[in-house]
Amino acid sequence: MHYGTAPGPAGSSFDGAAARRLRDGLRLTPEDVAYGMRAAYGMETDARTVAAWEAGAATPDERQLAALAGALWCSVSDLLGRPATLREYRMARGVPRSDVALRIGMDPAAYARIEDTGVWTGNARQAEALAGMLRLPVPALIEFTGRGAELAAVLRKAATTRWQAHVTPVCALVPLPRAAVEEGLRTLHTGYQSTTAASLGWGQPASAGSRDAGRTYLEEVVEHFWQAVGA
Repeated sequence: MHYGTAPGPAGSSFDGAAARRLRDGLRLTPEDVAYGMRAAYGMETDARTVAAWEAGAATPDERQLAALAGALWCSVSDLLGRPATLREYRMARGVPRSDVALRIGMDPAAYARIEDTGVWTGNARQAEALAGMLRLPVPALIEFTGRGAELAAVLRKAATTRWQAHVTPVCALVPLPRAAVEEGLRTLHTGYQSTTAASLGWGQPASAGSRDAGRTYLEEVVEHFWQAVGA
């Protein structure tokens, strides 16, 4: 997953079809929307640009997206599909960068660099505050704060060895109840063992097929874990 940049395009989650449905519902033309963006928000645009956004041929930048939402009498989140970047989560909440930085206790320039580069430089307290402010799902929080690779390494060990030994390390990485982590690791371990066993013949040593199945399972171990804990 890659962080978006600002003030660039709204990103892959911009839903042009939703913008058109909202416009049609208001019985507005692209010319009407462009006029509303200019008159109410000082955003210079034209009907062809609005049509291009709706068709998916172009995407609005952050300021344009806010003005478009205003012209369509909706929230920014109504014009976004499932957010894929930290910036898109922030935009969906309608929160400026400066407000996020203030709330989590981070220098605005430092927070801007996090969105622009995808490199988390904050601490655990700031990560928790960020998750609460932007209502980040746990998987997104782990990815955006750079803990995905570390979590994957621990989960692979839990799947292939005694899962009980890895409950505490996973709890230190993932803000979930211990009982949920235990159940997730138990399910992960069982899933891996079942996957490899299904590729074995009765009483036969590990085959190439079983090794491939196990390798694929471990490559997707984080996704399997989120499914197991219902995240």
